[in-house]
Amino acid sequence: MKDLEWAMEVLKTERIPNLHSISFLLSQPTSYCHQENENSININITKDSLPQFSHLLKLLKTSQKTRNLDFHLVEWDLQQVKDLRALLESSPNIKQLVFKRNKFNAECLSELSDSLRKNSFVKEIMLTESGIGSYGARLLAASLMENDSLEELQIWEDSIGSKGAEELSKMIEVNSTLKLLTIFDSKSITATPIISAVLARNRSMEVHIWSGDHNGKSSKLVEFVPENNTLRVYNNLDISGACRIACALGWNSTVKSLDMTGIRLKSRWAKEFRWVLEQNRTLKEVNLSKTCLKDKGVVYVAAGLFKNHSLESLYLDGNWFGGIGVEHLLCPLSKFSTLQIQANTTLKSVTLGGGRTKIGKDGLVAILQMLTSNQSLRSFGIFDDDSLKPDDIVRIVKSLERNSTLRSLSLQGCKGVKGDIVFQTIMEILNVNPWLEDVDLSRTPLHASGKTESIYQRLGQNEKTEPEIDLFKDMPMTVPKSCRVFLCGQDYAGKSTLCNSISQNISPSKLPYINQVRSLVNPVEQAVRIPGMKIKTVKDEDTKISIWNLAGQHEFYSLHDLMFPGHGSASFFLIISSLFKKPSNRESKNPSEIEEDLQYWLRFIVSNSKQAVQQCMLPSVAVVLTHYDKIYQHSENLQTTVSLIQRLRDKFQGFVEFYPTVFTVDARSSASVSKLSHHIRNTSKTILERVPRVYQLCNDLIEMLSTWRVENHNKPAMKWKEFGELCQVKIPSLRIRSRHDNKEKVESRRRAVATCLHHIGEVIYFYELEFLILDCEWFCGEVLSQLIRLDARKQSSTENSVFISRKDFEKILIGSLQSHIPGLGCNIFENIEASDLVKMMLKLELCYEQDPSNPVSPLLIPSNLEEGRRKPQKWPVITPDTNYVGRHLLCDDSSHMFLTPGFFPRLQVHLHNKIMGLKNQHGASYNLEKYLISININGIYVRIELGGQLGNYIDVLACSTKSPTEMLRLFQNLIIPAIQRLCHGITLTENILRSVCVKSLIRPRYRKNQFVHLQQLKQALLSVPAESIYDYQHTWDSVVDDSGNTVIGSGFDFARDLLSDDDFREVLHCRYNDLYNLALELQVPQENNPDHHPSEEITSSIEPTFAGIAKGVEEVLSRLKIIEQEIRDVKQEIQGLRYYEHRLLIELNRKVNYLMNYNIQLEERKVPNMFYLVRTENYSRRLITTMISGMNALRLHMLCEYRREMHVVEDQIGCELMQVDNITVKCLAPYMKKFMKLLTFALKIGAHLAVGMGEMIPDLGREVAHLMESPVFYGAAGAAAAGAVGAAALGNRNQSRGTRDIQQDHRAAQQWVVDFLKDQRCSSGKDIAEKFGLWRIRYRDDGQIAWICRRHMYTRANEIIEVPM
Repeated sequence: MKDLEWAMEVLKTERIPNLHSISFLLSQPTSYCHQENENSININITKDSLPQFSHLLKLLKTSQKTRNLDFHLVEWDLQQVKDLRALLESSPNIKQLVFKRNKFNAECLSELSDSLRKNSFVKEIMLTESGIGSYGARLLAASLMENDSLEELQIWEDSIGSKGAEELSKMIEVNSTLKLLTIFDSKSITATPIISAVLARNRSMEVHIWSGDHNGKSSKLVEFVPENNTLRVYNNLDISGACRIACALGWNSTVKSLDMTGIRLKSRWAKEFRWVLEQNRTLKEVNLSKTCLKDKGVVYVAAGLFKNHSLESLYLDGNWFGGIGVEHLLCPLSKFSTLQIQANTTLKSVTLGGGRTKIGKDGLVAILQMLTSNQSLRSFGIFDDDSLKPDDIVRIVKSLERNSTLRSLSLQGCKGVKGDIVFQTIMEILNVNPWLEDVDLSRTPLHASGKTESIYQRLGQNEKTEPEIDLFKDMPMTVPKSCRVFLCGQDYAGKSTLCNSISQNISPSKLPYINQVRSLVNPVEQAVRIPGMKIKTVKDEDTKISIWNLAGQHEFYSLHDLMFPGHGSASFFLIISSLFKKPSNRESKNPSEIEEDLQYWLRFIVSNSKQAVQQCMLPSVAVVLTHYDKIYQHSENLQTTVSLIQRLRDKFQGFVEFYPTVFTVDARSSASVSKLSHHIRNTSKTILERVPRVYQLCNDLIEMLSTWRVENHNKPAMKWKEFGELCQVKIPSLRIRSRHDNKEKVESRRRAVATCLHHIGEVIYFYELEFLILDCEWFCGEVLSQLIRLDARKQSSTENSVFISRKDFEKILIGSLQSHIPGLGCNIFENIEASDLVKMMLKLELCYEQDPSNPVSPLLIPSNLEEGRRKPQKWPVITPDTNYVGRHLLCDDSSHMFLTPGFFPRLQVHLHNKIMGLKNQHGASYNLEKYLISININGIYVRIELGGQLGNYIDVLACSTKSPTEMLRLFQNLIIPAIQRLCHGITLTENILRSVCVKSLIRPRYRKNQFVHLQQLKQALLSVPAESIYDYQHTWDSVVDDSGNTVIGSGFDFARDLLSDDDFREVLHCRYNDLYNLALELQVPQENNPDHHPSEEITSSIEPTFAGIAKGVEEVLSRLKIIEQEIRDVKQEIQGLRYYEHRLLIELNRKVNYLMNYNIQLEERKVPNMFYLVRTENYSRRLITTMISGMNALRLHMLCEYRREMHVVEDQIGCELMQVDNITVKCLAPYMKKFMKLLTFALKIGAHLAVGMGEMIPDLGREVAHLMESPVFYGAAGAAAAGAVGAAALGNRNQSRGTRDIQQDHRAAQQWVVDFLKDQRCSSGKDIAEKFGLWRIRYRDDGQIAWICRRHMYTRANEIIEVPM
């Protein structure tokens, strides 16, 4: 215990260095102070010592460490408050003020508030039982409106009331720095205005508001914690307060979780909360459990869910609503038709139920509908329900068999979860639905009976990964049971009548009643329905025969490709041709017209059959001639027609399987078509045995799909997701067994089965589509027909526009596809959207969007484009520096195949999509006519024209100021690959169009002979001498019109201008490769040569001979006549073959191991051994390989002979040989013929001079292996060929035939050199050094003599000894 003087001394002298907290306790019996710890002291002051309290406040100004001041039982007067204010203004270190059970009068509260108004140091204020009331709260709020430093405010039991709370709420609207607000008040009404202001102003302020009652009990009213964005409202809040809080949440962005559990809410609050759900964008979780909400309140909440796009969890268990409330609650989470869009897709978790919740029949139906159709909910719970029976639980569980999104189902506390039937249903669903991760059955009778353990065990199995199995291993195959017959033929051929007669003949059973009705109204139906493809199905025992009647109208030809059977499909063709032009008259067709008709369909069948990756069998074809009853039996035309058909049979032998019998029928007579029907039945059985087998489950799926259509209002199309659900529920082999399964593999199995169904004609399925077309006749005959019949110009709002708006096109589809006969059929668009059909057409590339980024972009349908009017054709840009190129893509076998009518419209769409999808297309333009595509891309104008009889070629023309190579690269990288991708296996040969034809846009009929085959031109270049490649010319014939006028004169183009740089380089590479292959053919392995003796390879003194030149080298030389002269400068295109004499000689001769010496007489090496002759031409030196008498202006040069590094001597003067006489020819001719001939071979293949010394290198093959790695060696093929020379030299080195003669020839040549140098007065060492830059040396190790250059003299000084002459 210390007296007050000690406290004053401490404050003056700072005796306690870390004094942080000081507590003042007034109205005490005695005055004293004591130190609680090293950081704080307590000062007790009696009423008589109040002056000392003021003195202590003044002394605190000198304390620099004090941070916290606590005032207990202080009855403040005005002077003391002023002293406190002065202290606070002068002491920035004071951060916390605590007032416990203090008393303030109005003046003191005003003074204290004024002191806080501008204070920027105090961070925390706590007022406890200080009686500030609403007046003090108002003053305090007013000061904090201006204060921007206070962070925490706590007011405990000071009865600020509703008025004080309102004042604080106003302060909150202004103050943004307050971080913590804690209020404890006797009245609960204080919570509402404060928390409402916090929420409305989006303050990140932690709020805790408590309330107490008369019994001394306290309870929390509201809590908001910004750290976890959670707002909790407790059960003491009245309904008005709850409504006000709800209103504040509308535009709030700080609350993510709202918990109002246990508050008694009414529909009035729910009405306000509906607005919150519609406006709020951040609320993620709402807990309204046990809030006594009834049906009306839940209806309001449900209404808000329709527009809400952020809420993820909603808990409504323990409320008082019934079936009506359940029905409304789940409505935004459900779909009631396939075309409806689910209103709310963000809500992931919902709970309901409770003892007073009566779900009832309506609620059960709503739950079933939601679980069946919802595609977003991941957790659903029904708690403590007494109203649902076991049968209801079974229905709820069964509804999950197609639900792939729900992960958790809770039925805890539901009394209806009992019995074996519920248990069995849950187990079955877990086998079908692998995505369900948790089923909560706690507190249920089933749990009490102990049966839930098996359920939980099965859930655990769903977590295990199924073992990997072969993709199709467990899918057995079987013979297909469905066969298709395609009736091909022109319009008015009698196909429809014949189809009906055949079906009656094969299956004469009575029609079902509904079909009879349809047949009766068929004439009316025909009057209003558009013509198109029809399908009729008949049964022959266990075989299903589908007769596909292809539409004969020419406008439908562009769609026939889509209907053509795929690889391995069980199908065959009947080509129907009428003997008369029209049934209404007696004008018969002449044989040539019938031949043209049949030939079109034969070529169509052959062309499309090429699309199969592997043809398992040739297409089976039979010819049927109709209207035979109207013709005379001995008609000459008929006999001629039969003969023509026989010629067609011979022509297409090997392309189709042509049935030998020609059927002549009256299509109206069932008896007349009996033989044809018999043929169809027999052929169907034969083909079914021959085609590849199909998956056995395809037969099962056919029945399942038929049942599915019946159950789904006869829907003509099935979404891929629906097909997956059907497979998951009905077909174990196509089921995902575990949520950790390889879903991609299961998906691949499903797509394989769907493709199989497509091939056998049961569905239409393409990988690009997300649909299975179940009604093929509807899709091909009605939907696709709209593309053909549509007149975009009439429908377009823009005059002469070929585009049609998507909206208008969808209207046309809706209007035309609905049944026109009341009571028959169904409305298609109750089950499928018109926009889905448009998407199908886009994915099938039957149309394209003008702007793919615009969802309502207009559409262009190429199949109904009109042919452009004949007008003068010209290029948009013609300048002197414009280049022109063209390619003519010709069908390789146009007599049997052609580009089908559906090819070019699809190319127009495919190319558009490809170009517009490029990243560097830079605003490409794209325009179409019926047989023309015009493109402008990156400054290149391109025209793609379809031409020829029945479309047997495509011309690609281009002009640009860019180089021809750039234009041709666009062809090769973009346009030609797109064409080849769609031409269904037809081989297109690439030809080069004459550039004049491209420049002038000569009409196609005049340019039909103005092209040359690309490969033929390349072969022509390969057949000429190398020096002629660059200047090779292709000549063109002239073209005259029908009047004899010249359209295009004769002329020529350089091959280098017709080819791209890439093609020209390819020619050079082919030249290299040809030589490379020749060299490889002549390699002789060393171990296979019995005459080879390694010991004989190196001797002390060996004369230089050509024994190493093998016979194979001579053969190579004889086969390389196409390159008899070296290639000089051919610009950059052939720089790999240019004459690089110096660099290549240096590189090659570094590979020389040693030089062979001469005989004993020449061993002293008075002159250099290795020489060559050159002629100077155009500032370059030309190697002389053949000696002819009379040659002049030659120069003799010598090589540096340093071992392993032989090379040409730089700046060597050499000796001039003025004239070649007969003696010189006699001495040097054998040398030049053999030795220099080898040099010539090396020269032509790109290695140039140095490889010619190959036979004098003991192991050239091994040395060339290192030589090939050198960057100086131009052309890898040259190295390979040189290696072949070395290998041949090795293999034949010891052959003795002719060796002596060769040695004598070489001695004669060397002696000529000695005599020539003497005549030139260049026989001394000094003279040779001056003329040739060579010095005579002896190797220190073996004593051999050689002539080497100055560089080697210095760099190899330690290895040699100079031997002057």
